[in-house]
Amino acid sequence: MRLSTRIGLAVGCTVPLLVLAGGWLLLHLVAGDLHRAEDQHLRQRATAVAPDARALLRAAANGRAKAADTRQRQLFDSALDVGVRVVAPGVTFSGGPQPAPSVALPDRTSGFVTVRGGGRSWRALARPVRTTTGSGTLWLFSPDTAARTQVGLVRRRVIGTALLAAPLSGLLAWGLAAGASAPLRRLTRRTAGLDPRTSTARPPEERTGVREVDELAATLRTVLARYDEQAARTGQALDTARSFSAAAAHELRTPLMSIGTNLDILTAHPGLPAADRTEVLADLHREHARLLGLLVMLRDLGRGDLVEAEAFRGVDLAEVADAAVADARRRAPDAGITLDAAPGLTVHGWEAGLRLLLDNLLANALAHGRDRAGRAVVRVGVTGGAPGEVLITVDDHGPGVPAAARARIFERFQRGADSAGSGLGLTLVAQQAALHRGSATVTDGPDGVGARFEVRLPSDGGGLPGRRDWLIGTAGANRSQSFPKEPA
Repeated sequence: MRLSTRIGLAVGCTVPLLVLAGGWLLLHLVAGDLHRAEDQHLRQRATAVAPDARALLRAAANGRAKAADTRQRQLFDSALDVGVRVVAPGVTFSGGPQPAPSVALPDRTSGFVTVRGGGRSWRALARPVRTTTGSGTLWLFSPDTAARTQVGLVRRRVIGTALLAAPLSGLLAWGLAAGASAPLRRLTRRTAGLDPRTSTARPPEERTGVREVDELAATLRTVLARYDEQAARTGQALDTARSFSAAAAHELRTPLMSIGTNLDILTAHPGLPAADRTEVLADLHREHARLLGLLVMLRDLGRGDLVEAEAFRGVDLAEVADAAVADARRRAPDAGITLDAAPGLTVHGWEAGLRLLLDNLLANALAHGRDRAGRAVVRVGVTGGAPGEVLITVDDHGPGVPAAARARIFERFQRGADSAGSGLGLTLVAQQAALHRGSATVTDGPDGVGARFEVRLPSDGGGLPGRRDWLIGTAGANRSQSFPKEPA
């Protein structure tokens, strides 16, 4: 059922009920007014005829019939247009319009009451009448006009109005509802053919003058925008999954072939000399560790490509750096690692990603930043850079990074000739820096010794980048390249 039809039926049923309810109240008010007018008239007549009623009762009590007849005529003349009845023990006098004698009167001696009998209704007033010789009750009667033509006329008009209001109000409400819902029908026609899977068309942002329709259109646009966003994220997730499988297949081929070869050697030569067997087993352990590291790095790259904005919050970089340095000291107890972190430096970021950034910078420094004597001296700094910026630095005393290699060292699978790593550690650093709207660079270390890795992050964090494809990479990114110093 259309909305306009529903509104028309609802109004068409409600308005007659309201008219009947109003008519019922009006009938009671009119009847009350008429009763008050009748009661006031009876009260005035009672005041006028009370002396004659007392005189009539005295004459009747004294046995003076002639005087009683005279007082009775005076009583009826004073009553004018109302009926009078005087009731005393053993005697009753009545005259004028009133209920038939067979109609029983209420057992009362004062006050107003409605008496019904013979198909008619009477308004009656009882007054006590007391004399020196006895007492009685004076009754005055007036036809109850509240139950006659006036109230009947009002009742008929109320019922007629209700019967007329039902179709008229329903049609009027239907017309108004049809006009009011016209913008909603236009919105329905415009959106009926929208298919977010095949078309990028969206409802136009225009005002219709009906707030509910405008709010519905805005909600629809919001829902479609969220659908587009989720569809884009789903596409990114699929691309990431495809890239993960492609990268894993490409990068795992060599270590798996090496592991297979070593296993064939062990199988084909059970009597292999101890020295050769030890060398083969060591090679197996290295390839196994490389496989595990590569899978972990690929997983972390995928997490960074798919992280949602809800994971971002205020992060104290000094606390994250302190935890990362403490963990690095446990892994490399022979290394000298110092931390210089200013307290209170916070960024809006992903805490797990920032920890991943620091862990990989420290791992890179410990693996490739040792001096010629094999000692690892690493200094980590977390300070305020330019206004609205936080600077993270990691200095080592290794051979440094050649200027020609610095532009590509953060790319995927860039490894040095003697590197046993996955070639993804510094890629993760660059990914997390970009994810936080920052940058990662490498320069010469302090005093020209070693290398300094710098990560600059805005303190407010900004929003997520529109496109994140570090795992997908670019053409040719799967080719490993060798650098003589400071490999990733």
